[in-house]
Amino acid sequence: MNILNILDEIEKVDGEIYERLNPRRKAMRDFYNIGKKISLAALPLAMGSMFQKAYGQSNPSSVTDVLNFALALEYLEWNYYNHALTLANATYIPDGAPRAAITTIRNHERAHVDLLKGALNITGADGYVYADFDFTANGGFGDVNTNYQTFLKVALAFEDTGVRAYKGQAPILKGNAVLTTALQIHSVEARHASHIRQMVAANVTGAGSLKPWIAYTANGNDTGVSAVDAVYAGEQTTTQGPNNIQITGINGTAVTQTAAAESFDEFLTGSAVKTIANLFIKAGKKLT
Repeated sequence: MNILNILDEIEKVDGEIYERLNPRRKAMRDFYNIGKKISLAALPLAMGSMFQKAYGQSNPSSVTDVLNFALALEYLEWNYYNHALTLANATYIPDGAPRAAITTIRNHERAHVDLLKGALNITGADGYVYADFDFTANGGFGDVNTNYQTFLKVALAFEDTGVRAYKGQAPILKGNAVLTTALQIHSVEARHASHIRQMVAANVTGAGSLKPWIAYTANGNDTGVSAVDAVYAGEQTTTQGPNNIQITGINGTAVTQTAAAESFDEFLTGSAVKTIANLFIKAGKKLT
């Protein structure tokens, strides 16, 4: 078996094969090292493992699952903003800049829905409509349709969840063309979150010190709304990287615990995001 010839043939159709195998371009040396350490009979198994590592994350079914997952979140956000803007009592969202901002965000979410439907080759009616959601979260936010402050609090939870959700799915999309699309949506969701945070700071009682980014608190939740603690779980961490490098005071610097936590956004797992989203989705349409 000539490994070099195999790789040469793969490279003709996938110019990034060496990058997939090893981002630091040590793939060739690794193959030589493997050849020295294992028997010829075991070589196919070892190669299979390497190629699974290189291409396994682009498994089409996994990518489709991620896109469907993202689409469900976009349906949730689109219906939330669209319903609020079209309510008979929609005047609880002030005219002028506030209403214009919510309208812009609503339109962005619709664009995300349509883009993801297109990516999944979905035509026809939306998979989720307003009646599929309970934006009061079973009464926890009972005045969400009449109280501007409550409306902003729930909006903030949705936007911060969206940012962390897209980041959590990036490893599955790595190496797939849709990763670029996902990152484009992720950055827009981050801008939404930052803007809503500033609207919350300006309008919600007791939230005047809220920052445009997630600030350090002992449990990660800087909003003061305990009902959404799950949205911010883990944001208080001060370590990063596969080796859990402690950022606080790193290399003798004066990096504080607050700065260390706020300098990095953490991701949410798909399971965690589904748990949060399902608080607002009615039975029969919940994410599984």
